[in-house]
Amino acid sequence: MHHRIALIPGDGIGPEVIAQAVRVVDALAKDGGFTVAWTTLDVGADRYLRDGATLPDEAFAFLRDESDAVLLGALGDPRVPSNVHARDILLGLRFRLDLYVNFRPVKLLDARFCPLKDKTPDDVDMVVFRENTEGLYTGIGGQFKRDTDDEVAIEAELNTRKGVERIIRAAFEYARAHGRGSVCMSDKSNAMRHGHDLWQRVFKIVAAEYPEIKSFHLFVDVLTMEMVRAPERFEVIVTNNLFGDIVTDLGAQIQGGIGLAASANVHPGKHALFEPVHGSAPELAGKGVANPLAAILTAGWMLEHLGHADCNARIHAAVTQALAAGDVTRELGGTLGTVEVADRVLARLV
Repeated sequence: MHHRIALIPGDGIGPEVIAQAVRVVDALAKDGGFTVAWTTLDVGADRYLRDGATLPDEAFAFLRDESDAVLLGALGDPRVPSNVHARDILLGLRFRLDLYVNFRPVKLLDARFCPLKDKTPDDVDMVVFRENTEGLYTGIGGQFKRDTDDEVAIEAELNTRKGVERIIRAAFEYARAHGRGSVCMSDKSNAMRHGHDLWQRVFKIVAAEYPEIKSFHLFVDVLTMEMVRAPERFEVIVTNNLFGDIVTDLGAQIQGGIGLAASANVHPGKHALFEPVHGSAPELAGKGVANPLAAILTAGWMLEHLGHADCNARIHAAVTQALAAGDVTRELGGTLGTVEVADRVLARLV
């Protein structure tokens, strides 16, 4: 089996942590009998500052037509205050490749890193399906009489039957395929009665096709409270673009911090982009102290997407052991640098 993976190392600490993820993938490929061809694309802040390009047509064509997956580092650079390059690259890929599933696993690997009292890894083990191409992030709206006392700003939320149904169905399909017993849909239909009434109706229709899976609904404010009070209630959550953005960052903190959070942006059966969800942390770039674990965990989900679920399991086991041993960077209480942490993970791949 041969895989063609496009690399966008990103800005700040992105290239440093992605390099460690590549080391882990290469080690597992060598051991697992498959091959990986990496192609690094020249996109990011340096390219934008050099010639103004964000996502050139040739780069997009390669991502669309010639890669099996994309591994993306963090984007963001203070030399580009508007971060226009980051928006064009990340949102451009999400919309142009129709990556409608934002998949965020929320799995606690070590109870010491959970901010919730008396919660164990068995209590925090959920996945969030966030709709990734609609909602309030489409940029529909405008401003009228800007910079005057009479200014009006409108931001419109887009919900389509197709978009709502396919993300809800993706959540149920995942639950069925992975033995998850429940799916929770979250909206704010008590206040947003047009768009979220659509979510309510479609959720009931799709849920009826999966009678073996418990389906239930929570308003998003209740969902966030319950994730803190009783995260063990949740196995699969599905929600819209804005709420998913917020809920998944809460989930990242519950699972031990943003430095352990992985994500995927997927159009099932077509394209997939994988990225750790931490920022580019430019103040840490080049110092060798950035935490590579989120990037390594993200690479594990990429390998599972490519058909190597065993490799993802091995990565999770190795990272769990590294956390237990304290072989981590300073923000997790350790003393190791970026490369050293990856070394310890590599040594534990069994």
